[in-house]
Amino acid sequence: MENKKSKNTWLWVLAVVLTFTIVIYQRATGPTYPTKGEVQLGTEEIGYKLLRSHNTGMDAPVEIEVEDETVTGKLTYKRYKSYDDWTTVDMERVGGKLQAKLPYQPPAGKIEYKISLYKDGQEFILTEEPVVIRFKGVVPAPVLVPHIFFMFISMLFGMRAGLEAIFKGHDGRFFVGVTLITLFVGGLILGPVVQKFAFGAYWTGWPIGHDLTDNKTAFTFIFWLIAWFVLRKNPANRVWPIVATIMMLAVYVIPHSVMGSEIDHTKTETPVEQTT
Repeated sequence: MENKKSKNTWLWVLAVVLTFTIVIYQRATGPTYPTKGEVQLGTEEIGYKLLRSHNTGMDAPVEIEVEDETVTGKLTYKRYKSYDDWTTVDMERVGGKLQAKLPYQPPAGKIEYKISLYKDGQEFILTEEPVVIRFKGVVPAPVLVPHIFFMFISMLFGMRAGLEAIFKGHDGRFFVGVTLITLFVGGLILGPVVQKFAFGAYWTGWPIGHDLTDNKTAFTFIFWLIAWFVLRKNPANRVWPIVATIMMLAVYVIPHSVMGSEIDHTKTETPVEQTT
């Protein structure tokens, strides 16, 4: 009895570790995670952290901490997926920082930008490719917090359901049921509401769009639904809880918000002809 209790505890610990690993990975690899790096300016190493997500309705701040007052900077930007020309502005020195702002865009609007620093006549470009920032609407806490909570619980119980099948092979209907319900509430009910507040549309996955976050949620839900139906008829089945868990892990390997909502200005605007 004691051995059974100990094994159950360790399975929960492993499920928690797996869940937090997924959460950290999703946060660190998603397209909204800031771009970080360093650039060497003479003997000084300059670190930077460039935003890739910002609330609409307010300009996005861009700032680089540079103590050397001889260093200047320029910010160059344009709307993402547009025919716009690049706009370049000088960065303003405020104390030990160089600062500028990116004009805010409507929800799902994006701007690509790059920063150049100058010292002793030399140019230092911070990133090889332009950084893309996406603007989003503010999601009310009463919507966002339950969404995050239910999605976290679905991951936790999903991992626990798979571990139950792998290491014990007992009836896993409870774990699968909790996973299915929380995924449905967090992903298929609250998820579209969050999407509506943030980007103005309830659903942008298949068949009306290509948002991988929406598609991932629906795909994962289908596998857990199958597992639940199978266990109703055969509680001893171990295959489908394991398959559903593997699919959940595989889906969460795809970074969050990849191929998410965005405005493509090239579909609604025409390029300006150049005159000579």
